[in-house]
Amino acid sequence: MPQIPETIHELSVGQLSARSGAAVSALHFYESKGLISSRRTSGNQRRYQRDALRRVAFVRAAQRVGIPLATIREALAELPEERTPTRADWARLSEAWRSELDERITQLSRLRDHLTDCIGCGCLSLETCVLSNPDDVFGERHSGSRLMVERGNNRKADGSGGRKQERKPEGCC
Repeated sequence: MPQIPETIHELSVGQLSARSGAAVSALHFYESKGLISSRRTSGNQRRYQRDALRRVAFVRAAQRVGIPLATIREALAELPEERTPTRADWARLSEAWRSELDERITQLSRLRDHLTDCIGCGCLSLETCVLSNPDDVFGERHSGSRLMVERGNNRKADGSGGRKQERKPEGCC
């Protein structure tokens, strides 16, 4: 990783990319989403303040754990513009995400634990299926191929063939 002398207060997009490990296209995307900012030189080249390094690191770390860009942008908006964010700044921002991450961990654990049950089903419409169709209205009444029989017997007099009934998501029975 190339070192940038402390006397340089602004970085080109190439320098920021090399130092942060983010692709130039990612930096342009981050800027378009308001996550980082730059100024333009007289030659229309981007120049980033040194604190953009920490902001990019924060964005990438937050993305790795699944924090949406809009949430990241809101968090970055709370940081001071006049100085490089401190460890305390980052700790305060990341603490707000702790409960959201804990909930995701709980959901992923539940999905992992139910994975075996769902794979053996074949139709992916078990009453307890939490993978492909967690809010399956039909699955609460029946499971499996029986739904196809139920649908066939409920033809409407108007010729709609029952199409106005609740539908199962694609990939289910």
